[in-house]
Amino acid sequence: MPKKKDGPARPARTTARGVIERAGEVVEQPIVETLEKNYMPYAMSVILSRAIPEIDGFKPSHRKLLFTMYKMGLLGSARTKSANIVGQTMKLNPHGDAAIYDTMVRLSRGYEALLHPYVDSKGNFGKFYSRDMAWAASRYTEARLDPICQELFRDIDKDTVDFIDNYDNTLKEPTLLPATFPSVLVNANTGIAVGMASSICPFNLAEVCQTAIGLIRDPDFDVLSTLQAPDFPGGGWIVYDKKQMQDIYATGRGSFRVRSRYAYDASANCVDITQIPPTTTVEAIVEKVVDLVKQGKLREISDIRDETGLNGLKITIDLKRGTDPDKLMQKLFRMTPLEDSFSCNFNVLVNGVPRVMGVRELLGEWTSFRVSCVRRRTACDLQHKQEKLHLLRGLQAILLDIDKAVRIVRETDEESEVVPNLMIGFGIDETQAEFVAEIRLRHLNREYILKRTEEISQLEKDAAELRAVLGSEAKLKSIIVSELREVARKYGQPRRSMLLYSDELEEFSPEDDVPDYPVHLFFTREGYFKKITPQSLRMSGEQKLKEGDEIAQQIDSSNAAELLFFTDRCQVYKAKASDFADTKASVLGEYIPARLGMDEGENAVFLAVTKDYEGYMLFFFENGKAAKIELSAYATKTNRKKLIGAYSDKSPLACACQIAEDTEFLLTSSQGRLLLFHTGAVAAKATRGAQGVQVMTLRKNARVIRAVPYEEGMLQKPDRYRKAIPASGSLPAPEETGEQLTL
Repeated sequence: MPKKKDGPARPARTTARGVIERAGEVVEQPIVETLEKNYMPYAMSVILSRAIPEIDGFKPSHRKLLFTMYKMGLLGSARTKSANIVGQTMKLNPHGDAAIYDTMVRLSRGYEALLHPYVDSKGNFGKFYSRDMAWAASRYTEARLDPICQELFRDIDKDTVDFIDNYDNTLKEPTLLPATFPSVLVNANTGIAVGMASSICPFNLAEVCQTAIGLIRDPDFDVLSTLQAPDFPGGGWIVYDKKQMQDIYATGRGSFRVRSRYAYDASANCVDITQIPPTTTVEAIVEKVVDLVKQGKLREISDIRDETGLNGLKITIDLKRGTDPDKLMQKLFRMTPLEDSFSCNFNVLVNGVPRVMGVRELLGEWTSFRVSCVRRRTACDLQHKQEKLHLLRGLQAILLDIDKAVRIVRETDEESEVVPNLMIGFGIDETQAEFVAEIRLRHLNREYILKRTEEISQLEKDAAELRAVLGSEAKLKSIIVSELREVARKYGQPRRSMLLYSDELEEFSPEDDVPDYPVHLFFTREGYFKKITPQSLRMSGEQKLKEGDEIAQQIDSSNAAELLFFTDRCQVYKAKASDFADTKASVLGEYIPARLGMDEGENAVFLAVTKDYEGYMLFFFENGKAAKIELSAYATKTNRKKLIGAYSDKSPLACACQIAEDTEFLLTSSQGRLLLFHTGAVAAKATRGAQGVQVMTLRKNARVIRAVPYEEGMLQKPDRYRKAIPASGSLPAPEETGEQLTL
């Protein structure tokens, strides 16, 4: 196929004969040029016109919908069909009806996603906390603007904000809404753009207004004193950490935990959950709990039901007899979405630029925006009063001689000359003359004119006050403060989300839920594991093992112990004894490589059991070295299941042992030599990969084949084999040979 590498790409065209010129030709284009021409405009459109809210708290889709409803007269009037609203919104929002209706649903009172809904809805609008509870079609539901929208559109016709043409230049729409309160913080807003996202949690309206007032009066105002924490429409408990909240307020980024609220019904022995975090749904919680019950991780629950109805959200969990409800809920908080994190990212468009801001900076930008709105409104009011004052002064001029004005009109031959003659006769301008000429005949009396001209002094006084406001930043801000107080008084509500102080929470660790009782642990050479209670072991016969297999370790421990399975690939897999079911001697046991998900071909060679990670692990290598590793080196703060580099891989492992304290070990080489030494001579290491120290010196082709803890009676003459390490050991005496064969 021919290629063209140089020169600009010319578009293909069809000739008169229907042949497409340059068809099939591949034109190379630099990827940077492709991104700049094709992808960057799309990315900027998503950021600026779709996903990121602006300083008034709205995305373009929200603003277009609400403004359409405002122009339809749905503020303070009867509801209309949602389909009608969706259709009218298409004049401003060039999207399908489904997308517009979805936007409307989220803003509605029935959906319960916002602290202060903007749409007063009637009908089935679904629920924010339910994944399956779908809303009805737009032809069945009705809606109008909620009364709080008066604060969004107040004085919008007084040039408070800029207006632009819609997509087909047939209508005008506002670029922002002149909201009289910081709606950007009052109602939650999330959006994912290209390369950035926004996630703003909601705050209590009264608290936000109070905080905004405090910052207007004092830039160093303590935000936490009035805006203690977010407030979600679904309530719940906010796990409050002051330092964490200060970081979020300062940077605009961070996360905090939200817990469900519940009540225990002793008569029915059940827990009723009535409030859940905003990041999850009822169905997700129920499915997770059911899954955990099936896995055997929640044995205290007998049933779970979604009883959400007309009275609101409700999840009922039936408990088994003897279950502690508070302890169970702590377990559910840890294992299910009944406790979830809300991530904050206060990314807002300010003058067309996306910025991540803290609460103080965000309210400062809103105040600047609101100052601009009030200044423009005041300038508009001043202009209207000056225009009216100008007209009334013209009317006042004819008060001196009404008869003269009538005579001028009567004696003028042509209508077009009336206004110029009045201008000449009374010394007024054209606008004033037009106003005088349009006065009705019935109003040409002294009383009417005196009443109208009495307004002049009041208008002059009002105009002077407006000029003073325009000339004073402090007066502009005092107006904003009074409006914020009025909004808080009219629409403020009590907090829905309560606070749980994190330093006062009683956290239950997973170990608290594990029943502790004695068990016998068995581990075979082939990698099979059994956990048997003493009672079951007494009643059992002989152990069932795979053909050719044998028990390598038998350990008396408890159900709360932790298990460390060391493998032949220098790795260790961690588990808990409680993870395994109690079994009997007559069963084969669980195959550890499969149960713990070991790598293909990997085998477990040693089992260590501990509760407190005290003591040491001893690794004896075929090259005669021994490494003593502190058992605490395998402890992790997180619940990790696998650790690599469990021991050194420089030489094959001959034997591994777990000891609580230093003791004597008996080593045997492939040449039959024995060495008895004390492990205290080997320094303990905190690093798992330590190669160890030379304990037994070996001749060529020799290796260590066995290492066992020494017990009294194992050797007839133990002093013969006790050596200062490193040592090659001694050949066994004739009287030791029989004993060694049994080791």
